[in-house]
Amino acid sequence: MQKAKLEIREGDWAALGDAATEIRRVVFVEEQRVPVEEEWDGRDGDCRHFLAVLDGRPIGTARLLPDAHIGRVAVLDEARGLGVGVALMRAAIEAARRDGHPRVELAAQTHALAFYERLGFEATGDEFLDAGIAHRNMHLSLLE
Repeated sequence: MQKAKLEIREGDWAALGDAATEIRRVVFVEEQRVPVEEEWDGRDGDCRHFLAVLDGRPIGTARLLPDAHIGRVAVLDEARGLGVGVALMRAAIEAARRDGHPRVELAAQTHALAFYERLGFEATGDEFLDAGIAHRNMHLSLLE
């Protein structure tokens, strides 16, 4: 049996938005009950987007804002645990590094803190609610 091929595509909202929209709708709006008006913040057109595709099927997404914040990291349930989130994060971190940013930041759902810590992120500040879900801010220095 051939191993499934994971591909990370990088592009703008026009190129990747349709697939990213569906993944975010399923993960955030349906699974996590994030209100639609909070999920669609009007910033997608300004971001660089990343799409994880497994054997031709979109299964995960993330975005990098111009200020080097990573957000909207989402992987479909059936693809979790396959390294998709790590691959998306590495692509976003590398893009921020290419752009010359000294660090990347994100607001992590508290259940995902350990995931981001394994990638080298450090939590800062107090826990806060976003869309009714507990979060903490995190950052990763890109300077050697």
